[in-house]
Order: sequence, then C-alpha cells, then structure tokens
Amino acid sequence: MDRLGSLRALERRVRRRIDARAAVRRVWESLPAILQILAGIAASYSIAHWGLGHQLPVLAVTVVVTSLGFSRDARPRRVAASVLAILLGIALANAFMVLLGAGLWQLLVAMLVTFVVARAVSPNPAFALATAIPAALVVLLPQIDGSPFGRTLDGLVGGVVALLVTALIPRDPRRQAARDGRRVFSVFDEALGSVRDALADADPAAAELALARLRRTQPLLDEWAASADTAVSVTRLSPFLRRHLVMVRRQQRLQATADLASRHLRLVARRIEFLVRDGVPRPALAGLVADLSGAMRLLATALDARTVVELEIAESARGVLSSLATRLDPAVSLPGALVVTDATVLLLLRPLVVDLLVGAGMPIDEARKLLPPVS
Repeated sequence: MDRLGSLRALERRVRRRIDARAAVRRVWESLPAILQILAGIAASYSIAHWGLGHQLPVLAVTVVVTSLGFSRDARPRRVAASVLAILLGIALANAFMVLLGAGLWQLLVAMLVTFVVARAVSPNPAFALATAIPAALVVLLPQIDGSPFGRTLDGLVGGVVALLVTALIPRDPRRQAARDGRRVFSVFDEALGSVRDALADADPAAAELALARLRRTQPLLDEWAASADTAVSVTRLSPFLRRHLVMVRRQQRLQATADLASRHLRLVARRIEFLVRDGVPRPALAGLVADLSGAMRLLATALDARTVVELEIAESARGVLSSLATRLDPAVSLPGALVVTDATVLLLLRPLVVDLLVGAGMPIDEARKLLPPVS
C-alpha cells in the first residue's frame, strides 16, 4: 500500500513538473504577441485620450486587443477582418444610441440589427460575435460628452493602430512556422523508425505504432499550414521582414510537401502492417525506408537554415532522394518479389519520393525522370 502511495505521489510530481514546463513554454512563445498588443494599447490609448480628448477610450483599447489577440493566424487579412467586424458593430450601435437613446429595449434592437447585418455580410459565425460584443459595449457605456459618435471614433483609432502594428511591429512568424514544421518532421521520424523496425523484424505491433503516429500528423499539419500562411502574409507586408520572404516561402513549400508525404506514408504503413503478419523479415525494404528517413531528417534541418546553408542541405537531400529513386524498381531492389506483396510497398514509395524531391527544390518533371520504368 505504501509503495502504491509513493508511486501515485511520484506521478503527481511528474505531472506538475510537465504542466509547469508547458505553462512556461506557452508564456515564452506568447511574449512577441504580448509585446505587440501592449504597443498597440499604448498607441491607441495615447491617440484617443490625449489626441482626441476622450477620458476613457475603452473601445480604442478593446479593438486593439480583440483584433490582434493570440491567434496562430496573425495574417493582416485576418486582423483586417476582425477590425471590420468590430467597427461595423460599433457604428451600428452608435447610430442606434443617437437615434433611440440607451436602455434595455434599445440594446435588444441594436443587437438584433447587428446580428442580422453581420450574418448577411459574412458567413463566418465568429464575424457576427466580433460585431456584437463591441456593439453591446457602445450601448452600455456612457456616451462621450460633446461627441455623439465618439465611440465610433475610438474604435476607428483602435482599428487603424491594430493594422499599423501588424505591419510595423510584426510578430516574427518564421519561428512559429519552423516550430510547427519540426513537430511534424519529428513525428515522421518516429513513424519511419517504427516502419523500419516492422520490416526488419516482421513486427506487426511496430507497424501499428507507426500508423498510430502518422494519424497524429493531420492536426499538426493544419497548424503548420496556418503558421506558414501567416508567415508569408506578414513577411510580404512588413518592410522589416520582407528580406526573409524567400525563407518563409520555402517553409510553406515544405509544409505542402509534408502534407502529401503524410498521406503517402499512411498508405505505406497500412500496407506494411498487413504485410508483416506473415512473420518474414524484409531487410531490403527496411533499408529503403532507412534511406527515406535520413532524407526527411535533412529536409527538417532546412527549416531554420539560412540561404547558403539551406542550399547545401537541399542539395544533400536531393542527392539521397535521387539515389533512392533510382532503386525503386522491384526487379532491381526486390528480385523475385511478388507484385502483390513486397513490390507493392516499393511502388507506393515512388510518388512519395517524387513529392519529397519537389520539396527539396527539384522540378517535378526532373524528379519523375529519376524513377526507373516498371514493366
């Protein structure tokens, strides 16, 4: 009983330690967003309070915080859509305030019209919510003295500041995209290791583990797609980051390659999981998978590389993949194999290797020519 209690106490300590590390990591990764939002708050408050003379520029600050936020999608287009939604709600509610005054029924009418207009303008439900919240604040907050549309002006200040901050004080999106890419390639590496073990040892459990790992990649790939798209959009807009546009476009290309590779690898893992049930080791196929794994590790290292180093890494990856492509012929690598068994796995690797070569910078027609004809 004492031993069981000790084990449970140890488990609780480990869980607390892991949770604390995750919390610290979240805070550290959010610091650029926090600093960007604080800069926007300071600018919008200063303009509305000292520039326009508004005593409590609540909406100027609210628009900045809501528009920028902590979303992984920090594209200027997304920020602009948020600003548009918020300003629409503020303007509608401010107009109702001027025409009808303040009160419960005025609030309900303003919210009804705001929801109807927002749903008509955009099919995105989040747009309607972003419109409604500031509209409610406009009706509930005291009107600014001497300025019937002062709240709308505050919101406009906050919106303009949010867009300027996005362009002039951008969060560096390259790091987030690179982190997301490393997570994907880490899962690929683990999964290919299990595939290699399954083939070398005729171990169905290892193949099942590989398939389970590969099924985890889709949410990671979706996150990487969002961060890579954000990186391209922000880098193209910001004058301070534009010199990194080539790098972020490379990250976006690698994301598209990884997405295709994930689909191919799931097919390969399913086939191998069925194949190794006969208990026969397949060292030749295991060797091909090992070479594939090495090439994908090289592609992963290119995520953070600068231009010259990236070119060297890409050239190395192309060399490994080109050599692998020339051996993807059942008659050469698997002499005597039946097409419906071992050779099927090899044939499934062919489009995967072509996609990886394209991701490493080779034109697709040139990559396809490397594959030997199959009779």
